[in-house]
Amino acid sequence: MTKAYIVNHTHWDREWYFTTADALTLSEQLFTEVLDELDKNKDANFCLDGQTSVVDEYVEIHPEAKKRIKKLVSEGRLFVGPWYTQTDALIPDAEAIVRNLVIGINDTKRNYGNPMMVGYLPDTFGFNAQMPTLLQQVGIDNFVFWRGTNFRLQMNSVYFKWQGLSGKEVYAANFPFGYFTAQITTESKRKLEQFVKERYDPAAEFEAVHHNNNEVLMPSGIDQMNIVKNMSDTVDDLNKISKVKTEIGTYPDFIDKLRKRDNLPNYQGELRLPTYSRVHRTIGSVRHRNKIQNFDLEQKILRRIEPLVVIAKKNGINIGNGLLIKLWKKLLECQAHDTIGGSVSDNVAVDINHRFKEANEIADGIENMIEKKLAEYLNLGDHDVLIFNTDPSEFHGNKEINIVTSSKNISFIGMKNPMILESNHFPARHHILMMTPKGQEYTDEPEYFQLKIQGKVDLPGLGYKVIHFTDAKKSIPELGNANNTNNSIEKNGHKIEFVNGVVNLIINGIKIPDIVRLVDSANDGDTYDYSPLKNDQEKELTFNNSFVNSVDDDPYELVVSGSSRLPLKLTDREKTDPAYGFVDYKIHFTFLSDGMLNAKLIIDNRVYSHRLRLQIKSTIHTQDAIAHIQDGFVKTTNHVINKDWEKEFVEKPVNIYNFDKTVTITDGGKYLTFFGKGLKEYEFKDDKLFITLMATTSQLGKRNLAWRPGRASGDTTNQGHVMMATPMAEELGLNEFEFGIVFDDKTFSEQKISEQTRNWLSQSISYQTQKLNYFINRLDNKIWETENNPQISDSYSLLNLDKSLIVSAIYPSYQEQDSYIMRIQNPTNKVMKLPDDLVEEAEFVNALEETVDRKTFIGTYDMISLKLKY
Repeated sequence: MTKAYIVNHTHWDREWYFTTADALTLSEQLFTEVLDELDKNKDANFCLDGQTSVVDEYVEIHPEAKKRIKKLVSEGRLFVGPWYTQTDALIPDAEAIVRNLVIGINDTKRNYGNPMMVGYLPDTFGFNAQMPTLLQQVGIDNFVFWRGTNFRLQMNSVYFKWQGLSGKEVYAANFPFGYFTAQITTESKRKLEQFVKERYDPAAEFEAVHHNNNEVLMPSGIDQMNIVKNMSDTVDDLNKISKVKTEIGTYPDFIDKLRKRDNLPNYQGELRLPTYSRVHRTIGSVRHRNKIQNFDLEQKILRRIEPLVVIAKKNGINIGNGLLIKLWKKLLECQAHDTIGGSVSDNVAVDINHRFKEANEIADGIENMIEKKLAEYLNLGDHDVLIFNTDPSEFHGNKEINIVTSSKNISFIGMKNPMILESNHFPARHHILMMTPKGQEYTDEPEYFQLKIQGKVDLPGLGYKVIHFTDAKKSIPELGNANNTNNSIEKNGHKIEFVNGVVNLIINGIKIPDIVRLVDSANDGDTYDYSPLKNDQEKELTFNNSFVNSVDDDPYELVVSGSSRLPLKLTDREKTDPAYGFVDYKIHFTFLSDGMLNAKLIIDNRVYSHRLRLQIKSTIHTQDAIAHIQDGFVKTTNHVINKDWEKEFVEKPVNIYNFDKTVTITDGGKYLTFFGKGLKEYEFKDDKLFITLMATTSQLGKRNLAWRPGRASGDTTNQGHVMMATPMAEELGLNEFEFGIVFDDKTFSEQKISEQTRNWLSQSISYQTQKLNYFINRLDNKIWETENNPQISDSYSLLNLDKSLIVSAIYPSYQEQDSYIMRIQNPTNKVMKLPDDLVEEAEFVNALEETVDRKTFIGTYDMISLKLKY
C-alpha cells in the first residue's frame, strides 16, 4: 500500500499582478491564523514557502509575533528559509543565487532559528544544470520543485539524484502536478470523496508508479492560501476513503527518507521541459530592460562595490555589512521568478524599477564615500586622479577615467595614449556662493569641461594607484570628426566594414560576410511567452548608412544605422492597409585590444508587440551551440519537434535556450563566441545564431497562443479575472544593448572564454577631488572632511593572483570583522590547480563560512570559498 506524506504550506509570490504591499496586507490575516492554528494544534506543521523575506515583512508589522515564530521553528512545526526570496534559476548570476541562500540562511538563524535546509523552489520556471552545485555551496543536498521534468526523456521517476556539471548531487523530489497537488480547501473538505477519487488518489498513484515508489510526497497548498485547520481530522477522513495511507509530513522528513534509498536514478542536465507544466521557454526576453538592469546591478555589486569595500577596510574606512546586505536584498527582491521573468503587471514593474533605483543609489553612495575618503587620506589635489583595480590581479591596459578640467589642454603622468571619448562643456557662472571661515562669500566660477578619457595604465591587483595630469599647450586627442568617406575600421589584422548594405568581419584574412543583422517578427504573446502570429514571417531589417569616427586621423569606430517601417500594432500585421511605425537603430563597432569586436546598439522602438533579434552569421557548420550558464558550459543540440507535440507537452518545447554571458559556435577547428550584457535568450539554426533583444507585448496573459495552447498564463482568463494590459512591456523609446563577438581559427577553450568574459566586464573606477561640480558624484557635497586621518600610500595592492583564476566574488566576511571572503569558480571541464601560497594562507570554507577540508585544486565546473585575513 502506498503511503503519502501530506505537507501543509502556502506559496507566497511577493508580487505578481499584485504588489508587495498587497501581499503584505494578505499576510496580515493569513500568517496570524497560521500561528494561531499551530499554537492550538500541536500535531500540525506549516511551511512558509521557503523564503525569509516574507516572514521579515510580517514581523515588521507584528514584532510581537517574533517570539512565537522562534518557538514554533524550534519545535520543528514552522519552516522558514533557506532562501531570502524565491529565486529564478535561469536569469540571475551564479553568485546571486548563492548569496540569496547565504543571506536567507543567516537571517533565519539570527532571527528565527534553524532554517529549513531544503532547496525548495515550488514554482520557478525551469532550472539551470548547475543548481546542485550551487545548493551544495551552503551544504544543501536536496531539491524540491515542480516544473521542468519529463519522465520519458529524463529520469522516469519523481524522485532521483540530480547531478550538477561538477558531479555534486542533490536528492530531488518533483511535484509533477504542482505544489497544489493535494490542495485541501473548504470546498474539497465538503466534497472529500470526489476530491480523493478524482484528484488525490490519481496523483498519488502517478507518483508511486514512476519508479515503484511506496512513499510519496503530497503538497497541500496554493498561492496565498491559509493553513488547513484541524489537519489531523482531515487526514483521518482521507484515510477512511483513500486507497493510500496518509500521514502528516514535512519536506525535511521526506528528504531523510530519500537519503536512505539506494535505488534512485541519476540525472544530469537542465530541467526545462514543459511536459506536465509550463516553463515559459521564451520568458528570457520579456521586459528586457529589467533583465539588463539586473545584470548591470549584479556586476556593479560583484565587480565594483564589494571589492572596493574590502580595499577601503584595509585602508581605514569601514563600511558595515548591514549596508551591503541591504543592497543585496534590494537586488534579490528583483530576482524572484515572476519578478525577473517579467510576468507581472505594470503596477509591479513600477515597484521593480524603484527597487533598482534605490539599489543603485546605495551602491553609488558606497562607492562615492570610499573614493572621497581615500582621496582625502591621500591629500589629493584637483590634478590627481585616483584609479582603482577591483580585480585581484595586476592590470595592464585601457581604463576610462572621469575628470573635470578648465581646459582640454592637459598631459598625463601615469597614463599612456589618452584620448577623450566624451566631452561636456560648462560655461562660466558669476556670483557663486562660497562657505569660508569668514562666512558667506561670492566668487566667479570659470568655464570647465567634464571629460571621459580612455588611456593605458598599469594598476596593482585589488588596489589603487594615483596618476597625475598637468596643464599643456595642446589638447589631447578627441574622438569625433565623422569621416563619411570611410566605411571600415581595422586593428591588428581585424577589420569590420560596411559594404553594399551589409556588415562584414575580416579576421586574419578570413571573411565572415553579413555578420550582424537585426530581424523582426510579430509577437502574438504575452509577458510570459513570445508567440508567432499566424502567417507572419521574420523579416531582416536593413542598414542604410555608415560613418567612421576617428581620433585625429586614426579610425576608431564604425557606426552603421538604419530605419525600418513596420506595422504599427499587432492587428496591423494582418491588415491589407495597415498603419505603420518606425524602428530606428544604430550600432557603434570598436575593436578592443584583445581582438574582440565590441558593439553598442541603440534602438528607438516606436512599434508595438514585436520581437527583435540579433542575427549572427558564423560561417561555421555545426549542429550544436555551447552556452555559458551559471559556473559552467553546456552544449545544446536542437531536437526534432513532432507535429503532434501537444500530446506530450503543455507548451511547445521550442529550441530556444537561456545563456549567461556567452554563446559559442564551433566546429572544432575554429569558433565564434557571442558575449552579451544582460541578454539571456538564444536560438541556433541554419548556421545562424539568434539573440533575442526584446519581445514586447501589451498583455499580462493571453489564451490559446500558437506555442502555448489553452488557458492564459497569469490567471487572466480564470473565473472572475480580467485581461490585464501592460503598456510598459511594449518598451517604447530608446533601448540600449552592449555585446561582443570573437572569432578565432583555433580550438574553442572554456578557460580562454571565461578569462575574456571576466576581462570584458572589468570595471573602470576613478575619482578626482574637485569643487567645480559636486553632482558628478552625488554625495560629494555632503561627505565632510574629518580630522586625524590615517596616512596611506599613493599605491596599494591587497592581492595579486594568477589571471587564470576566475574570481566570482570578493567581499567582507559576514562572520568575522578581520577577514574577507574570496569565491573562485572553475567553469571549465579541466581541474584547476590553486597556487601553493593561497592554499597555505587561506581558510577553506563553504559559502556559509563553515570550515571545510583544504584542497589544492578546484574540481571541474565547481567553485570554492576562501576566508583570508586582512
